[in-house]
Amino acid sequence: MAKVSIIGAGSWGIALASLLRKNGHEITVWSALEKEITMLREYHEHKMLPGVKLPEDVVFTLDEREAAEGKDLLVMSVASSYTRETARRFSPFVAQGQKILNVAKGIEAHTQMTLSEIIEQEIPGADVAVMSGPSHAEEVGRGVPTTIVVGAKTKSTAEFIRGLFMNEVFRVYISPDILGMELGGSLKNVVALAAGIADGLGYGDNTKAALITRGITEIARLGTAMGGKFETFCGLTGIGDLIVTCASMHSRNRRAGILIGQGKTCQEAMAEVQMVVEGVHSAEAAMELAAKYKVQLPIIEQVNEVLFHDKSAAQAVKELMLRDKKLEVSDLPWPEG
Repeated sequence: MAKVSIIGAGSWGIALASLLRKNGHEITVWSALEKEITMLREYHEHKMLPGVKLPEDVVFTLDEREAAEGKDLLVMSVASSYTRETARRFSPFVAQGQKILNVAKGIEAHTQMTLSEIIEQEIPGADVAVMSGPSHAEEVGRGVPTTIVVGAKTKSTAEFIRGLFMNEVFRVYISPDILGMELGGSLKNVVALAAGIADGLGYGDNTKAALITRGITEIARLGTAMGGKFETFCGLTGIGDLIVTCASMHSRNRRAGILIGQGKTCQEAMAEVQMVVEGVHSAEAAMELAAKYKVQLPIIEQVNEVLFHDKSAAQAVKELMLRDKKLEVSDLPWPEG
């Protein structure tokens, strides 16, 4: 039995707490929100994840020291915009070499840093790993069969974390490509906004398939330019995560996109979804990275125009369709003659 703390008590954190407790581990859940901890202590259930009851022996705390000290693993499950602040709060209580698993997805605006890079910067000496893949909290909490990937700098750390999480309904692969995994998990949220916008405009399956296919092309184009591995973008943390996020109503990014396609502003859509829409935070960072690495991201560029520059969703789709004529795969040779 391992001692594991979940840092962040949103729906994903609670789903993982439930999974890990069922696997026999000792679980502590931390939140910065007193109301959230009070609710969890009283009901052992989160209102955002109804039906997932945590056992009475799960500890809920507001205290960083209690959550960090003596733990075999810290699972960082806070929204990307709070990752730096949370890592900074925990830094004084984290031991040298402490294993930290980041399960959130996003890129920090303006620094263009991935979340694992932020954690490493704020908690020097930590052994930071990531977990990503097609895995809605609503389904993991109910024990729906799910497959996911753990990325780490060493195989031993990846195998240790896999051993804590894996069971008959939660299959875990491992990978050394942390960067590729994080980029896939972050950028797919921006493409899912585009897919939702298309749904909100009333478009059909043809449009969705095109956005998913061309979207993964954009993600892989930027990701490989930054040093991620092409194979990663073809796997669970690339195309797998993109498919589920573009297709499911569990996806807050898709739901926000639908509302924007129906005419709501970005802020109105986020308020109605009532959860952090990570794609909005990653969209600007993606374009900053595109400029830095000199790659074209036409879908992500149009999402930015709709989110931040008042372009109509219908006009954005029209401009995507009327772009310069292209080859689908530019390096395939034509036969002679």
